[in-house]
Amino acid sequence: MKFSTNCNLCPRLAAFLGDVRETHPDYYARPVASFGDQRARLLIVGLAPGMHGANRTGRPFTGDFAGKLLYSTLHKFGFASQAESLDKMDGAHPGLSLSDCRVTNAVRCLPPQNKPEPAEVRQCNSYLADELATLPPNAAVLSLGVVSHQAVLRALGLKGKDYKFGHGMRHDMPNGIVLYDSYHCSRYNTQTKRLNEAMFHAVFSAITQYLNSLESSRSI
Repeated sequence: MKFSTNCNLCPRLAAFLGDVRETHPDYYARPVASFGDQRARLLIVGLAPGMHGANRTGRPFTGDFAGKLLYSTLHKFGFASQAESLDKMDGAHPGLSLSDCRVTNAVRCLPPQNKPEPAEVRQCNSYLADELATLPPNAAVLSLGVVSHQAVLRALGLKGKDYKFGHGMRHDMPNGIVLYDSYHCSRYNTQTKRLNEAMFHAVFSAITQYLNSLESSRSI
């Protein structure tokens, strides 16, 4: 199923977004499309748009706390043209761009209390499956959190019991994709010290080494 910013397949989410548009008429408050390089070898999958982040700006991880760590890390490792993503129009022309990386969410709409229901994750899964199908051979996927990890497995037709989530884990998928896991870069996880910058950077270091190894093998 082709993604549309007019999607209203989840009644609870569609109704909630309608309420948000009334209380915050300047907010984007619609299903949020993926952002980044369409030919990327790295796909990052978060949970869902944040109320005052992607739901406000219309771009994944843009304008909220989680985006601070994500985009500064992407910049550090050469995937982003700048370290901040505050608004879709931020930075000088052409603004923020991603190279060899694309960012999306397991659920494309803002859920109440940032908690999508299992049926909503399943309903949105076809969009994620389409996203994964566009990746080149041996691409890397980074899941941010357990829900994202499980959504990626579902989209690939795999069972969660065969690929357990764990921060820093690497899973080689039958179709050649390599799945990496990280705790979500949320305010809660960083403030409770469940995740810190060094831990997050270590995951990206492993991903970068893997992608670089693909280049090295081609040059031999």
